[in-house]
Amino acid sequence: MATASPPSPPPPAAPPPPPSRPPIEPVRSRRSQAARSLALGALGLVVLVLAFIIFGGSGGATYHLIFAEGDQLVKGDQVQVGGVPVGSVTNLELTKNFQAKVTIHVDSSLTPLHEGTVAQVRVPSLSSVANRYIQLSPGPNNNRALSDGATLPATATREVTDLDALFNTLNPQTRKGLQQFIQGSAEQYVGAGKQLGESTEYFAPFLSASNHFFAELVRDQPTFTSFLVETAKAVTTIAARKEALSDLIANANTTFQAIGSAQSQFAAGLKELPLTLHAGNKAFAELPSTFQALTELVEASKPTSKPLTALFDSLHGLVTTGTEPITNFANAFSRPGPNNDLTDLANVLPSLYKRLVTASPAVVQGEKESVPITAFFGPYAPDLAGTLRTFGQSGAYYDGNGGYARVSPILPSFSLSENTLTPTTPQQALANLKTEQLRRCPGAATQPAADGSSPFADSELTCDPSEVP
Repeated sequence: MATASPPSPPPPAAPPPPPSRPPIEPVRSRRSQAARSLALGALGLVVLVLAFIIFGGSGGATYHLIFAEGDQLVKGDQVQVGGVPVGSVTNLELTKNFQAKVTIHVDSSLTPLHEGTVAQVRVPSLSSVANRYIQLSPGPNNNRALSDGATLPATATREVTDLDALFNTLNPQTRKGLQQFIQGSAEQYVGAGKQLGESTEYFAPFLSASNHFFAELVRDQPTFTSFLVETAKAVTTIAARKEALSDLIANANTTFQAIGSAQSQFAAGLKELPLTLHAGNKAFAELPSTFQALTELVEASKPTSKPLTALFDSLHGLVTTGTEPITNFANAFSRPGPNNDLTDLANVLPSLYKRLVTASPAVVQGEKESVPITAFFGPYAPDLAGTLRTFGQSGAYYDGNGGYARVSPILPSFSLSENTLTPTTPQQALANLKTEQLRRCPGAATQPAADGSSPFADSELTCDPSEVP
């Protein structure tokens, strides 16, 4: 049965504080002030750290590079690693031994550098007044770190590969011919620079028009294939009648000689040429409209010149990479000095041929006559190979007196009879050894193989299969 408890009496009233004592500050208020002070201090510390990072300096390290020459480097040129800028050139000096001392600053993201780092001057794709940068190839991280201000010697730097280096790989005759070609081209276009510049504007449209021409040519594949096949048949037919073709050329030569001998008639024909040109004025009068159409074609084809620019940019890397292979290729064919290239080899081939013609029959005859003698050693090839293979193992020990080998004979000092070891005499130990086995067959020096392949006995071999250990 539930019962109800009597109500509890009200709590006694708290006595009022004495009026003379000042009020006491709550504890919670003091803790809030301490937290706010701590937060303001942390915020100030973060501001100081950010200010040091932003205004305290760029960090990184400075290194000195020794080059054989300056390679047109200037202050401010980039320092790159894998195509990403990581620093810049800060100073260039001339050393006492007339080398270029280049000072670079590398960002802290890449420092410190390690031993094995290689620096090379490279040329970007686009040409300019200062078109150089330094390419760094950092050394392994497990190598010793380079301190700030360290110097990379000339052995750890590489100069830029200029176009002159490619020309130096050519022999003097080739360079002289190339020089004459360039000079002749300059003489040909002297005074015609403006016309040459105007003509180059038509080069890109010419490529585009050629592309369209070949696209139209091969659009109908069956017809184009038939054209190639029929052309090949025609050329084959003409080649089969080469004698008739030779007679045709000879007769044409005779015809032209006859025309040349008729100078008076040829002169009369030249007098009639102005009349012919005058009759062609109508066709020439229509050329301006044709050129106007070509100009519009050029303007419409200018965007297609961008792929050509990309091609020239790619050729720079090809020229740089191909310098060393071209040098080796040129040296393989023509190197200064006797008997050191393929040209000298080709020169001695006739004399080698003459000697082989006289010496080869005798060598072949000698090898045929030696076959019956050398055939005896064929079955013993494994034994000979084993001798050569294990010979060095037994004689591979050395001391102060030279090479030595330990030889220890092992003889059965005991005999087993009825589970008992009985000492034997030296005569009893040597009783089972066999001598005078001078005609063993190949493979008879060890236990016979399970498949019966050894010892090897052949009717042509004068060996005794019974001579086994």
